[in-house]
Amino acid sequence: MSNTTLFLDASGSFVQLLGRVRDEQWEQPALGTWTVRSLAGHTARAILTVESYLGQDEPGAVTIPSAEAYYNEVLEQFTDHASIEARGVEAGAWLGADPVSQVSEALSRTRTLIAAQPDDRIVSIGGMGILLDQYLRTRVVELVVHSIDLARAIGADHTPPAAGIATAVSLLAGTAAHKGQGVTLLMALTGRAQLPPGFTTV
Repeated sequence: MSNTTLFLDASGSFVQLLGRVRDEQWEQPALGTWTVRSLAGHTARAILTVESYLGQDEPGAVTIPSAEAYYNEVLEQFTDHASIEARGVEAGAWLGADPVSQVSEALSRTRTLIAAQPDDRIVSIGGMGILLDQYLRTRVVELVVHSIDLARAIGADHTPPAAGIATAVSLLAGTAAHKGQGVTLLMALTGRAQLPPGFTTV
């Protein structure tokens, strides 16, 4: 399955989940400081950033060789938790009164943009270049993980597409290996040890 298909399937699953949020749930606590609306907005940004980046000029070359490198080398440099929280709130407001329609329209635009790109399309992140195909893998992780967060926050029985979950697990396992956490994760996955408190790959 292509990374484009994985991304579109995970996005479609997220849109379906949005339709299950009841009116009274939008302002309920969800994750950290985020309400359900802010968490949903942050998750929607996995789609919006693709649309935005495809509207920009290509950088000169690939400087981020893989999705794993994005998480290991780039994300840490640009992670400002206060800014991430603020953008989630802003995106939550952008969802408006009809989040399903708002995100569906953004997804439709993004799908059209992706279809028009060459296979070697590079997108710019902070002036650095990553292949669109690899960037979409990172968006699958965001969509899958935060869809699970959202489902838990609203008490919905919702599971993202299995292929998307497999992609997220594989990418984050690769990230762990690059960080020297591979043995720790592997021992836990095979039942030989428990993960240490607070263990995370991102």
